Amino acid sequence: MRVVTSSAIALALAVVGSTLTGAAQDPDKVIPGGGIFVQGWQGAIDNSSKSQGRTVNDGKFAQEGTSFHVTTGPATTYWNPANKAAGDYTVKATFNEPQFMNLSSHPHSYGVFIGGNDLGTDQQSLLYCAAYGNGTFIVRGFGPAPFQMNGPRGGPAPSVHKAAAKGEPVTQEIAMTVKGGRVECAINGAVVAGYDKAELVVPGKLKSTDGIYGLRFTHNIEATVAGFGLTK
Repeated sequence: MRVVTSSAIALALAVVGSTLTGAAQDPDKVIPGGGIFVQGWQGAIDNSSKSQGRTVNDGKFAQEGTSFHVTTGPATTYWNPANKAAGDYTVKATFNEPQFMNLSSHPHSYGVFIGGNDLGTDQQSLLYCAAYGNGTFIVRGFGPAPFQMNGPRGGPAPSVHKAAAKGEPVTQEIAMTVKGGRVECAINGAVVAGYDKAELVVPGKLKSTDGIYGLRFTHNIEATVAGFGLTK
């Protein structure tokens, strides 16, 4: 009879755990010629990226015609302090990932955020909805610690587009709407998640749904952003 030792079991569990959390262990890339090159915009990287010694200038945020061209690097939140929303509103942008997973071995996400307050400080709060090119999405935030609204890995939705293969293009239109007592995220025209304000504006999550709106990119991804803006 074969005897399986406790150390062998522990090793097997460690291998499985590292496989499941591989995305979190990928080091941030450093993008040549990085920095923020759009007037009025600024950014802040996640603490996980800071722990690797990265800075906001290790990613690149640039103007490309009427669009933005973003390449990370560190996981980064980008905003212009002049972009403020209050009451009922919709923030929307179209993201084009020209080469799915060109900077990584697995999908990473991009999206829009709302309710930004105290951004760039250790007391920041915001809520974002972001899509992956494999057909899944996440709704997360900072309050000031990170929090999750649809689970640690998000989930699939029929409206979220899937790239045909690694290196192929994929486009997502992402909108976040605040109306009455609800906050909803729509991707490619279909609502994928919705929450009561009372569930979001609480200690440890949002200070308010009023605030700065902007763009959210996880690490090691490249995309362009068109049509970014607010409607009432």
